[in-house]
Amino acid sequence: MKNILVTGANGQLGNEMRLLAAVNSQYDYFFTDVAELDICDENAVMKYVADNNIDIIVNCAAYTAVDKAEDDSDFCRMLNQTAPGYLAKAVNARGGFLVQVSTDYVFDGTAHIPYREDETTCPNSVYGVTKLGGEEEAVKNCQQTMIIRTSWLYSTFGNNFVKTMIRLGKEKDSLGVIFDQIGTPTYARDLAEAVFAAINKGIVPGIYHFSNEGVCSWYDFTKEIHRMAGISGCKVRPIHTEDYPTRAVRPHYSVLDKTKIKETYGIEIPHWTESLAECVSVLINQ
Repeated sequence: MKNILVTGANGQLGNEMRLLAAVNSQYDYFFTDVAELDICDENAVMKYVADNNIDIIVNCAAYTAVDKAEDDSDFCRMLNQTAPGYLAKAVNARGGFLVQVSTDYVFDGTAHIPYREDETTCPNSVYGVTKLGGEEEAVKNCQQTMIIRTSWLYSTFGNNFVKTMIRLGKEKDSLGVIFDQIGTPTYARDLAEAVFAAINKGIVPGIYHFSNEGVCSWYDFTKEIHRMAGISGCKVRPIHTEDYPTRAVRPHYSVLDKTKIKETYGIEIPHWTESLAECVSVLINQ
């Protein structure tokens, strides 16, 4: 019986991990958020992992307020970069594994074909720099680390783009949404299932990419969200990135190549529209 620690358990991915734990009952789980375990406290992390005989850590905790991070770089660096190193060191002492969730923001978004895991990283935001630092700290302190980079995460939990667009679609007559940033939405439920696929088959250390299949812009994404949610009274207009200035630079193209994770763990990944339909169905029937 393996003991699995899921940090950041109150977030989007953490909550999906909780739900899937019920159908993966062959393990014992420890779900923590900052109230139960401050992963920025090295001594607390070492003690918790040792006391509870943790075999696998899935780190879902992160500083994800991308624009705020530009002015809150110290705390962002502590949570995204330093803390994963503490988790890695603690689980490594037990000969265990770390699953570290990372991001498409480790790339600058200037490519025009999907990013493979071995592409040169070049983050251009505090968030991206600290998440890349977290990857490096994790691998440095635990060789048995699996890094999963993902993009455009949403779910039925917490605050996210899908929920925001449904709310704004009901409140506003028109909405301008960026059309020149291209990527792939990722349903946190699908990402959680990929994590469990790796755990169940046996974690193969390394860097992996995971998002849903397909490609779209934020504009396309919004149009589909509104269509699925039955919102017809809000006109969605395509706008340029320069028309919606933000504190942090966003990648213009951040499509991830998922060949490695599919071949290693034998998983099939749904198209983003299929998973979005599932999520929206839950949201509008809540």
